[in-house]
Amino acid sequence: MKIYNKPANLNGAELKEELAAVGIIVDEVYDFGNDTIGLETNDEAKATSVVAVHNGTTVAPEPTIADKLASVGLSLDELKSAILGGN
Repeated sequence: MKIYNKPANLNGAELKEELAAVGIIVDEVYDFGNDTIGLETNDEAKATSVVAVHNGTTVAPEPTIADKLASVGLSLDELKSAILGGN
């Protein structure tokens, strides 16, 4: 495991996406709570540069219509079908 300085605005999900965009796939971002994080990666140099510029959002994104429908067990296709006269 490689240890990095924790970004001021850490958002683990966003950091994983940013790492994936440069070809680094990590299963988990470990926040050690002492201003450090840990990642399992074989490309420490590339990961260091991504972590250094990471500025994650701290507000949860607004759920999409599909997210809201899924919360009640419906899909967008099911809703469209029901509106258009399907079963």
